[in-house]
Amino acid sequence: MCGRIALYSEPERLSRVFDAALAAGIDPGEPRFNVGPTTEIFGIVDGGSPPDTAGSRSRLLDRFRWGLIPSWSKDATPAGRLFNARAESVSSKASFREAFRTRRAVIPADGFFEWHKGPGDRSQPHFFARADGQPLALAGLWEVWRDPIGGDERSAWITSCAIITTAAGPDVVSVHERMPVILEPEAIDAWLDPTEDAELLEALMQPAPAGTLVHHPVDRKVGNVANDEPGLIAPVEVDEAEVVPLPVTAPTLFD
Repeated sequence: MCGRIALYSEPERLSRVFDAALAAGIDPGEPRFNVGPTTEIFGIVDGGSPPDTAGSRSRLLDRFRWGLIPSWSKDATPAGRLFNARAESVSSKASFREAFRTRRAVIPADGFFEWHKGPGDRSQPHFFARADGQPLALAGLWEVWRDPIGGDERSAWITSCAIITTAAGPDVVSVHERMPVILEPEAIDAWLDPTEDAELLEALMQPAPAGTLVHHPVDRKVGNVANDEPGLIAPVEVDEAEVVPLPVTAPTLFD
């Protein structure tokens, strides 16, 4: 499951790192260290093939509501639960399959949180980030939905997104059974291309190899999305008696 990210890089930095043009009206905003579903995050989508670039495709960085609302939905309630899409079923599940076919996105993030379940109901959050210090490129989907109550007003059109998850890789499996799909820079063009072959896309949705990520335990205050401060991603000391390593073959319990 990926239900919380940190997003403190400014849009200009993300634009440079991912070679994406900024959508009109994007402002720097405030750095955020504890971002949950139903709020706005950034997404990078295919920008098409400008006629003056010999067919090469461009990228566009825009804002999306985190929590996918399928185009056919009668209301916005799916957003609260469709913030993740499982790699194993994303191409076939009704809520995601159309978006997976032609509306894939890269969700930039500076890091993400996963919770390690300890004895009883006590869980310890960990913060994960790229080992090389660069922003993460998380595989995602996007969709456009029109609120029927809003009529033809511009505000009635909502662009939303979901983050794709897969089985935990070696950097994550001791903490959690699932992780977001992480794309390397050379895979981004293929992922965003709406004409890309499904077989290649399936091959991209794999756990990240060992050494991609680093992580450390953080303050449990991150469990409340109302808390949002730099200290939430700082390392904390953990009582070793509370740490129960997960088996490598732990069953999948979450999306």
